[in-house]
Amino acid sequence: MHSLAYCCTVAAALGLCSMALAIKRDSIIAFSHVTGGFPIVRNGHAIPIYVDSTDWPGVARAAKDLQSDIAKVTRVEPNFHLGKARPTEACLVIGTLGKSDLIDDLVKRGKLDATLIQNKLEATISQVVENPWPGVHRAFVIAGSDKRGSIYGTYTLSEEAGVSPWYWWADVPVQQHQELYARPGVHFQNSPAVKYRGIFINDEAPSLTNWVHEKFGNYNHKFYEKVFELLLRLKANCLWPAMWDNCFSEDDPLNPKLADEYGIVMGTSHVEPMMRADKEWNREGYSPDAWNYLTHPKELEDFWTRGIERNKPYESIVTVGMRGKIDTPMSETANVQLLEKIVAAQRQIIADHLNKNLEKVPQVWCLYKEVQDYYEKGMRVPDDVTLLWADDNWGNIRRLPTLGERNRKGGAGVYYHFDYVGGPRNYKWLNTVQIERVWEQMHLAYTSGAKQIWIVNVGSMKVKEFPMEFFMRYAWDPASLDASDLKDYTVEWAARQFGDAHAAEIGELIETYTKYNARRKPELLSPDTYTLTNYNEAETVVQDYNNLARRAEALEHELPENCRAAYYELVEHPILACANLNDLYVSAGKNQLYAAQGRFSANWYAGRVKELFGRDQELQTRFHTMLGGKWNHMMDQTHIGYTSWQQPDTNTMPELHTVSAASGFGVAVEGGGDVLPEISAYGPQRRWIDVFSRGAEPFSGTVTCQEPWLTAHREPLPGGDVRFWVSADWNQVPAGITEGQVVVSQGAQTFSVRVPIQPRVRGLHGFVEDDGYVAIEAPHFDKAINGADAYWKPLPNLGKTGGAVTVFPPTGAPQDPERGGMRLEYKVYLFSKGPLFVDAYLSPTQLLWPTGGLKYGISVDDEPPQIVNIHRHYTYFTPSWEKSVADNIIVKQTSHKISGPGYHTVKFWAVDSGVVLQRLVIDTGGVRKSYLGPPESVRLP
Repeated sequence: MHSLAYCCTVAAALGLCSMALAIKRDSIIAFSHVTGGFPIVRNGHAIPIYVDSTDWPGVARAAKDLQSDIAKVTRVEPNFHLGKARPTEACLVIGTLGKSDLIDDLVKRGKLDATLIQNKLEATISQVVENPWPGVHRAFVIAGSDKRGSIYGTYTLSEEAGVSPWYWWADVPVQQHQELYARPGVHFQNSPAVKYRGIFINDEAPSLTNWVHEKFGNYNHKFYEKVFELLLRLKANCLWPAMWDNCFSEDDPLNPKLADEYGIVMGTSHVEPMMRADKEWNREGYSPDAWNYLTHPKELEDFWTRGIERNKPYESIVTVGMRGKIDTPMSETANVQLLEKIVAAQRQIIADHLNKNLEKVPQVWCLYKEVQDYYEKGMRVPDDVTLLWADDNWGNIRRLPTLGERNRKGGAGVYYHFDYVGGPRNYKWLNTVQIERVWEQMHLAYTSGAKQIWIVNVGSMKVKEFPMEFFMRYAWDPASLDASDLKDYTVEWAARQFGDAHAAEIGELIETYTKYNARRKPELLSPDTYTLTNYNEAETVVQDYNNLARRAEALEHELPENCRAAYYELVEHPILACANLNDLYVSAGKNQLYAAQGRFSANWYAGRVKELFGRDQELQTRFHTMLGGKWNHMMDQTHIGYTSWQQPDTNTMPELHTVSAASGFGVAVEGGGDVLPEISAYGPQRRWIDVFSRGAEPFSGTVTCQEPWLTAHREPLPGGDVRFWVSADWNQVPAGITEGQVVVSQGAQTFSVRVPIQPRVRGLHGFVEDDGYVAIEAPHFDKAINGADAYWKPLPNLGKTGGAVTVFPPTGAPQDPERGGMRLEYKVYLFSKGPLFVDAYLSPTQLLWPTGGLKYGISVDDEPPQIVNIHRHYTYFTPSWEKSVADNIIVKQTSHKISGPGYHTVKFWAVDSGVVLQRLVIDTGGVRKSYLGPPESVRLP
């Protein structure tokens, strides 16, 4: 496992966290005496904290937070000294090179070696200093290369002592310790890999806005102080503020002032150039039509000038360019020359009113949606402007720098989404982010040179805690986390919040529910998302999620009482709410299907949907009322009853049907016909036949297997239906038998169901065909042949079903299947003669580079590989793109001929980096419709 050059071990108290971070090492804090250690709190006494009064206000503020944090942890509050006096006793000193006389004096006299951090960005050294001043035996010193270096070093000490960054925002309990010691040695935190790392608070209504109005009155400095502190504790440094109906600098003049004091670099979104909030234009009385540089250049330039002047005293990143009002294209006929003229005018304003040396002013041009099209058509901005590439709003980066674009002075960055309002549908309610996909996409970004700015849209913040922290920690040092580390990272994150005792299980709960939610976002669910007739898909999805919910509920009662609120917010609520929603939609699907079949049990499922709809409200109410209503309104987001991309005004139940009582019974067969799917020794060992009553009287007839080697096990179903599970005794099935029969009878009514049988063949190995297909999860290859300068990289847990595999390094040259032969091989045994189809299930990776699309090769046995372009006929923001992001998968099919039954080798050939293979499905003629695809086939040793 890789390591980040800093610290953290948080040891246990009352069963709380002692597990070291996967991305950290060299812990600073110990909770009992260590040789050479420096006592921060011992025997009920805390050493004082000293900060030079000439240092940055944000450093003093962080040091005051540390004072408070130490008191929370140990119940002993240190004294705090802000001034010019030198310490006269053992102390903790915090300061910035060049701003703190205390720190500079130690450096000058050789007591502190600052060479590790001099002239670096946001770097920190922390160490015990012997005899720092006359009469002072020892001191513990945190020295930053700059303002944020000092702040980050201070908050790192708080986190190691036992105060989570989420102590306020997610009510994570402070870990109690009687003693705190600083370990000996020099503890060094290097500069971050990504210069600007921040969030965009967006799509903030109704949840966040309603909460803010109730708790703070408005998006004022009292609210933003909570945001600033959280960002700094996460080692972020940048913020795009809420903007739907708010103006950061106008709503409260203290907002920008305090942001700068805290150390937060302010920017504005892709639709808000020149440090002006979108709604400021409206508030100043301009009409939306006047937002047009062709017709109102003077008004716009004056508007932008005042934005630059207002923010001149503060550290900012200026967005340049222009889009239309309310997140729309500037105009239908916007041309490159006009946009370049706009940028030139904006830069002249910056030069005239901020700094004539424009390279000293951080500027970004956000290539979002149609703006990227302008770039592709030839629009360019000056070399010192950062190109902020964007994802497709669904976590798939659209474009990254080419080799020739990586040398720009302004560099490149990424604007990414954990939340979105727009097509094919909003997703705002709960966390649906798989950090495995974030890792894969942002690794691509970093290795492609997009490392100047990373901004992530976190919506209302409250439900994105886990991926938000991952994004910031990964941005600090991408080399610190490999794809294989992510499971450990999740467990360790859980340990930091809830303790070691249950960290592994909590980590698994988080890893699993985020995978389930990434299959299809909750807002996109419908009664027909998962098939009710094939592969037991819908019932398996509901069962798996409900099992996860039961585990989550049971674990709550095993946690200490003071952990339960945080656990509900971060883990339990999203699991219970999403399990409930999946159950609701599948129950609605059964109601609709069963009503069409004339099942009287459709009425039971109508009641079930109503019950689950009420349960959704109960879970929301619990969230809103716990902790005295601290988070009231944070779950106001509607999420049931979408009919278009836009959210419904209120949660609305799906359409429900009732069935009037009739006589007789009916039969429904797995697969939807009158023939059961094949029963095979190499696949599911049983298949179902549902027998249902058309009225209130239950089925009272018989189900008879016509062959002695077939059995039908009875299972009661809700609403009075009966499911018969048909299975075969393989020790009794005669050789050569290919079919059996089951007869359902009641009175004069009979129904016959054919049961196809796949005879057993002994001695097989590899993946074996069953029911007309072979399905294989990508990491389950038999052989991986690497290239001369590239290799196959497994991505554990990434994707909808299993893991994934991709080509590394991601910036390598394309592979030539005819020369290097880089490929994955999967050995299969087929009963079919062919022809066959191979479906490749691929992550919905976008084009990434202007090469015409990403490619891979596919072949069976010794045939030449077919080269497939996953972006052929693929255009952004069209139905094909909408389907790929809604399904979170791209499926590409190829056709093949085989020599006949027996062993065959399916080969997946590397061509372009960026292609992420999740699974292969070999269709020999039996694949039925489903959302996730057929379950993985049996693999014999």
